[in-house]
Amino acid sequence: MLELAGIIILGIIAQWFAWRLKLPAILPLILIGLLVGPIATLYTEDGSKLIEPIWNGEKGLFPGEGLYYFLSLAISIILFEGGLTLKRSEIKNVGPVITKLITVGTIVTFFAGGFTAHFLFDLSWQISFLFSSLIIVTGPTVITPILRNIPLKKDISAVLKWEGILIDPIGALVAVLVFEFISVGEGQAYTKTALIDFGKILLFGSTFGFAFAHGLGFVIRRKYVPHYLLNVVSLSVVLLVFVESDIMAHESGLLAVVVMGMVMGNMDLPNLKELLYFKESLSVLLISILFILLAANINISDMELVFNWNSAILFLVIVFIIRPLGVFLSTRGSSLKFNEKLFIGWVGPRGIVAAGIASLFGSKLILKGEPGAEYITPLVFMIVLGTVLLNATTARYFAKMVGVFLKHSEGILIIGASKMSRLIASYLKKNNRHVVLIDSNHANIDKAKELGIEAMVANVFSDTLTDNIELNDMGYLMALTGNSEINEYAINKLGAQFGENGAFRLVSSDEMNDPEKNPEEGLFSHTDDYIKMMEATRRYPAIHEIDLKDGKHFSQLIDISNEDDEIIPLFIKAPDGKLEIISSFSGKFNSITEGYKLAYLGKMFDMDKIL
Repeated sequence: MLELAGIIILGIIAQWFAWRLKLPAILPLILIGLLVGPIATLYTEDGSKLIEPIWNGEKGLFPGEGLYYFLSLAISIILFEGGLTLKRSEIKNVGPVITKLITVGTIVTFFAGGFTAHFLFDLSWQISFLFSSLIIVTGPTVITPILRNIPLKKDISAVLKWEGILIDPIGALVAVLVFEFISVGEGQAYTKTALIDFGKILLFGSTFGFAFAHGLGFVIRRKYVPHYLLNVVSLSVVLLVFVESDIMAHESGLLAVVVMGMVMGNMDLPNLKELLYFKESLSVLLISILFILLAANINISDMELVFNWNSAILFLVIVFIIRPLGVFLSTRGSSLKFNEKLFIGWVGPRGIVAAGIASLFGSKLILKGEPGAEYITPLVFMIVLGTVLLNATTARYFAKMVGVFLKHSEGILIIGASKMSRLIASYLKKNNRHVVLIDSNHANIDKAKELGIEAMVANVFSDTLTDNIELNDMGYLMALTGNSEINEYAINKLGAQFGENGAFRLVSSDEMNDPEKNPEEGLFSHTDDYIKMMEATRRYPAIHEIDLKDGKHFSQLIDISNEDDEIIPLFIKAPDGKLEIISSFSGKFNSITEGYKLAYLGKMFDMDKIL
């Protein structure tokens, strides 16, 4: 009981430290597992591990093959959650670079990694290619924490993010297929019988995953399960699919849950986001337990297998040759610059799926007596730890060194996607500004996308927004919702990350009626709240520009707009096209000269009233 409680407590502490230090959680988890596992034998009095995953007659958590069963079920849930994130629409829109990275890059890593492992460690071709299939995946759980605080161009962040998302289930699928091809052969992997069994695995894994995905989707749509039971019912179905598929065709369960997740992820289900959040929370708990157990289960003898120059050479070849080679071949003819390709080639940390499946498959093949199987787990763990540690400590400096680090974040994040927000975003986009709208209202987001505006469904109260690495170039934050409390919350929570150059919000009705309450972060005008701006947008849905002569002329226009609810000043446009947001104070533009323009919303100024 003490060991199990200790694992959970240590796992959550490791997750918290990873979040606090902005590191991938896998790094502290595996390090803790090694400290309480194999390394503990060096400092305990009796030379035993503090945590022994497998029962050895005196202590241990899982008797017999219990650890193997827990590992299998945990990996099935993690892979299902990964499959849920894979959308067909995302594959269509990610562009040729990412498509090539998950095809050409995968092929390069698979064959080059397999050949390198074979010749360095004299492993069989089957084991060598199983190893190379396991190091294909990067994964968003290790990419996101590394890139979260590195300001990069949007296309670089997008390439790395979507590669990690798309290659996770794809890499897992390749590893599953290679392992199954090895396991069905039993020493005759290329015989007719082995190929037939391999075909059965593909057939049952695919059909079970596809059929149960549609069956569960039907149940969710018809609301045959009450809302409070939906998540646990979904979890039980995932476990059922894994077990039943494995019974029908041995080792087909992992393939079934990956397919099930991919199919359900592309369904229009009403509660899919809730299901995904539940699976993410469950995955965090399972990962916390799983990787401490997996690292603790490694023995000193396993570590000694890879404590040599051949392992160092293998690591260097993967990091400095195979990864860059795959990236440069995949990005040939693209618009990416050489330094951008270089950075993408540098950032390739291996993740949780690689380590988890390596432990699962390694233990299975060792039990089968497969020659060289003992190398799988320690070699993959070495690659995972090495790449995560290398990228976590050097990515920011490498970005600065090769010149892809954005010194000034000029993107604009707008909270709220109402008609008024969409109008402002369209103007900003026409003036070559990277602008992103976020809203929890799907209809507003769809309308924004129809206008060609980048927009996403998001909740300002959720932590997932701060994890979005595609927003790394955001330097301005504008809260434009009709709820003053949400606007203020957005400024306080997101201002530091997305508003380094300025975080603004609309004034509330109370602040508008009392000029002394005019906040420093007030946006546009202290006489116009959300209601007035929406009414002006409804009556005059356009943003106009008027030439400015000097600061006095600007002040005159501001005074006129303060007296007219249908004219709302927005931006000052410099002669070079640079835009500056007008605050509700409107008194800081003293350097305005001829050539500047005022951009404003609503009806046009009456030129007869302007001196």
